[in-house]
Amino acid sequence: MRVFLALLLLSATTACSSGDDKESGPCGSGCADGQVCDPIAQRCRDELPSLCTAGTAWEPGKPIFREVTAEWNEVGAAGTLLSVADVDGDGFPDLYVRASQTEGDDFNDGGTRVSWLLRNEEGKGFRDITEASGITAARRDPESGVGRPTGLAIFADIDNDGFVDVFTGTRNPSGERGVETSEVLFNDGEGRFRLGPAESAVRRDGEAVVRTAASFVDVNRDGWIDLWVGNGGIEGAPAAQDQLYLGKGDGHFEDVTQAAGLGTLPWAQFSDLNEAKAHSNAWGAVACDVNGDGYPDLLDSSYGRAPNHLWQSIPGEEVRFENRSIESGYAFDGNQDWSDNESARCYCKYTPGAPDCAGVPPPEYIRCEQASDGFRWNHANDRQPFRLGGNSGTTVCADLNNDGHMDLLTSEIRHWDVGGSSDRSELLINGGQTRVVFDRPGNEATGLQRTHSQIAWDDGDMTAAVFDFDNDGRLDIYRGSSDYPGTRGYLFWQRPDGTFLEVPLADGIDHRSSHGVVVADFNRDGGLDLVVGHSRARCSSGDHCYPTATTRFFENTLAKAGNWIQLDLEGGPQANRSAVGARVSVTTRAGTQTQEVGGGHGMNGAQNDRVLHFGLGESCEAEVKIRWPDRSLSTQRFVVQTGYRYKVVQGQMPKAQR
Repeated sequence: MRVFLALLLLSATTACSSGDDKESGPCGSGCADGQVCDPIAQRCRDELPSLCTAGTAWEPGKPIFREVTAEWNEVGAAGTLLSVADVDGDGFPDLYVRASQTEGDDFNDGGTRVSWLLRNEEGKGFRDITEASGITAARRDPESGVGRPTGLAIFADIDNDGFVDVFTGTRNPSGERGVETSEVLFNDGEGRFRLGPAESAVRRDGEAVVRTAASFVDVNRDGWIDLWVGNGGIEGAPAAQDQLYLGKGDGHFEDVTQAAGLGTLPWAQFSDLNEAKAHSNAWGAVACDVNGDGYPDLLDSSYGRAPNHLWQSIPGEEVRFENRSIESGYAFDGNQDWSDNESARCYCKYTPGAPDCAGVPPPEYIRCEQASDGFRWNHANDRQPFRLGGNSGTTVCADLNNDGHMDLLTSEIRHWDVGGSSDRSELLINGGQTRVVFDRPGNEATGLQRTHSQIAWDDGDMTAAVFDFDNDGRLDIYRGSSDYPGTRGYLFWQRPDGTFLEVPLADGIDHRSSHGVVVADFNRDGGLDLVVGHSRARCSSGDHCYPTATTRFFENTLAKAGNWIQLDLEGGPQANRSAVGARVSVTTRAGTQTQEVGGGHGMNGAQNDRVLHFGLGESCEAEVKIRWPDRSLSTQRFVVQTGYRYKVVQGQMPKAQR
């Protein structure tokens, strides 16, 4: 592929270049000085200096990151809820850090800070612009100096004016009136935000609601950003209805949840819960096109051993979805054997005549003297399929094996005494069917397994990231485990055969109780950097807590020497300007990688940089195909060289940036 593309570029240059000063256009009329003919697009583009290298790939013993927290996070921002967006449009990704889901910043002298909007100073560090930006502006008492809670935050250009706007979500479980609500805010282009319309349906003013997750999406591809929101349980109920809102472009949204077939039921009947027809207890949400038909699908990950939900879009003019949570294999894994649950064994030891207790062995590690000592077991409920799932945090949607289909990476909380029926964090491989079905090969097969050195352990996996940390053309994995003794971050490198190898702490990131992670090339040197949060939950037990919850910054020092491209997409008149939902395929001699522009994912609106980054391995150029998220799913193809960031406006040739 590399030789083929190089020959095409050479022949196109010879055929299209001329001494005339012609504007960029079709190659048939020749190209202007300093331009060459793109062999795929058959249009002229700028001729660029070659930045090709021999490529980079990690191997054990080769360091990947160095910590630069002191240089970048001088203000001491400390939070686990993280989002990335270029709020001032200068081409450098900015960072929004939040430490609380329920409290707002007190900007008065001596007040407590809980959020930080950090402006990227052209790759040299962050500057705190939170108060001046207005992103936490209060609606109820704007002169108090106390900001609005913004625990959940995702960014996209809602009104298509070229500037990223924001949706912030908060909690009001009792439905109290007169409190701050979730809000849409508009950006003036310089990183200053103003509150959207007071009558917007997304605010749910005076209603009981707990906003826990959200993702921007354009479900009907009408060019206006829509909003998929996952909700947690409210007072008196363990779960709640999630919601889909169609955007009008001016901050108003229409709730189409029921009309779109997304309605779920209260937690009342086992049959509804077991078939994933009941409400979720959402901890994470994501929108992505899992079957590649151009219609975005909606997912939410549910806490509390409740089924995850996957809503597959039904193609057509109407916005409609089908609940395929169980059939797709996303709701929970297939292990429903609860007989290794220590508490269940305790119960059956003293109640041998109870249903299904025959043959259940006695507890192996815990002491119990009576049936009531089965402290984590309800025999009537906990044998049901819905209770044999997982405590799900973040789901990441990405093509991990470069076959063109979006796979899923899940994050789950697990405890040693519950046994194998509790779902593990694992990789779900997309089989490529129109009615998508995911395969769970298991962590032993994929290399994502972990071992525990003691009998009593907890996996606190709640956040994760998928990114190519060494620019070898294969996606790698970071998994954050938190809140319990012994938890930390795990970095996995994808081998050429598609399995994963855990990166030693000395080569990767040594970070205890890792909660919250985002990815971006903050200094724009071609290597994807990592920002991670630290939870100080349960610090009284174990040694997993640092003295403060300071958010840590890790600069990638390995990948910048490799081959890569970055694509900053801008939708045209018929597509949303943030290009959310655009699907991009990048082909080199090593194969094809596929990514989508996302609108937020995971717990409390985790969001990576919307600029897509592709490692190219040893390749010097790549063929790019973009499927734009407009009604006709317009496509665009061209060739690009390694080592550049390209601004791609729909329908126009890419413009290289450095």
